[in-house]
Amino acid sequence: MRTVLNPQLTLTETNIGAIRISLKSRDDIPKLLLGLQYLYTHPEIRDAVFEILKEVVPKKVGGKGKARISVGRPGMEQWRILVLGTLRLCLNVDYDRLVDLANHHVTIRQMMGHPGQIDDLDPTEYTLQTVKDNLRLFTPQILNRINEVVVLAGHELIKKKDSRKYSEKVNARADSFVLETDVHYPTDVNLLLDAIRKTVTICGRACMERGWSEWRQYQHNARAFKRKCHKISKLKRSSARNEVTRTTRNHEIQEAHRDYIEEAEGYLARARETREKLEKEAAVNLILAIELKELDRFMQHAERQVEQIRRRVLQGQIIPHAEKVFSIFEEHTEWISKGKAGVPVELGVKVAVVEDQYRFILNHRVLQKTEDVEAAVPLIEETQRKYETLDSASFDKGFHSAENQMDLAKIVKLVVLPKKGKWSAADMARESDPEFVSLRKKHAAVESAINALECHGLDRCLDHGIAGFKRYVALAVLARNVLRLGQIQHKQAQHRRRLPYRQAA
Repeated sequence: MRTVLNPQLTLTETNIGAIRISLKSRDDIPKLLLGLQYLYTHPEIRDAVFEILKEVVPKKVGGKGKARISVGRPGMEQWRILVLGTLRLCLNVDYDRLVDLANHHVTIRQMMGHPGQIDDLDPTEYTLQTVKDNLRLFTPQILNRINEVVVLAGHELIKKKDSRKYSEKVNARADSFVLETDVHYPTDVNLLLDAIRKTVTICGRACMERGWSEWRQYQHNARAFKRKCHKISKLKRSSARNEVTRTTRNHEIQEAHRDYIEEAEGYLARARETREKLEKEAAVNLILAIELKELDRFMQHAERQVEQIRRRVLQGQIIPHAEKVFSIFEEHTEWISKGKAGVPVELGVKVAVVEDQYRFILNHRVLQKTEDVEAAVPLIEETQRKYETLDSASFDKGFHSAENQMDLAKIVKLVVLPKKGKWSAADMARESDPEFVSLRKKHAAVESAINALECHGLDRCLDHGIAGFKRYVALAVLARNVLRLGQIQHKQAQHRRRLPYRQAA
């Protein structure tokens, strides 16, 4: 049985609307909690968020459909999952610190619907795996829908508190940045090391569990293969200028690579034999079937890397960029060079964000194998469907194309998209318009939003797989908007506290 949040308070619990949050602290936790408190204390917003949170349900055993929430053991309440999820990305912390905060931070526990401390009346104490499993129940679609509710709530708050600065028209500014994946710098040699290490480990553990002796030295085998990888790395560091020395060293490098891939092929041959023996048991053992699927994946990576090393080092070929893989664990990782000073290359995936004039993130899009030019129109179309008052959209030159100019003009009233190259008379008239110039000058503020996202979790994605990557981005955007909601509340509360002193002076 799972509920969004039990409305019945116990004797020691504090109503979320009555939680006293420190306004003197400059930390992000009080501001985030103010934003969450605002969502909870306004019935219309709370009902909309809770209705969406009801869909955060685990799948059935076997993965076919979702589990029934009306029966079974009580699961973690969805409101608590939302609090911990936004807290993790807002503070940019790992799961270990998040669990510690959930168990020992008094105000956070009160926001989750617990008493301030763990005691006999409420002994709830979260474990690491519980928090991990529940946060993975979120999907990007659910998080995006909650984010839309939060943005609209933020607009209403600004309208209510400062109607002079509020405008019904939404002016959007869009840009992209690279969210790095949690990978090491890739070379064909160390990628082969990763693939063989995982292949040997999976085979070795499976054989040890069954008492087979084929891989009894699998740990030693992995270390020996790693030493060969390090030998190649040391040989390639030579900077000798003598032609004879360089020729000798090149010959040594080729021999080391040849020995390296021969040993890799030997391990792969042994792994295929082991897999054939395990396949019969996998038909009735679900865990083993999953392990064999992983084994197949790593063996395919190893075979590809063996072939690429042979072609590049021994045959002198150039490997096309499209054939390269930059991580065997995070296969969606891309090699991105945006021409930034001091940053020749970034390993990750580009993310496009759309911000409004009130510093809320309206929308985002993961640009997997997609260029900025290709993403401009779909990004603004999706944003316009969510926010019908979208009046203008500004971009930098990286999004420009003649087709984008025409297509975007059909979606929004004013398109601020500077043209690359020479201007025609029409281009000059369009880009000299006072409204165009004004919005163009304000476009740089989107860099502040990107920096804020990077400081609050989107500097490096710590979740695995492309599904985890998209969930991580969506949760970071939601956390940033809830924090922004709390910042507005915090600023207004501080203004109210200082107002009597100003009048007395």
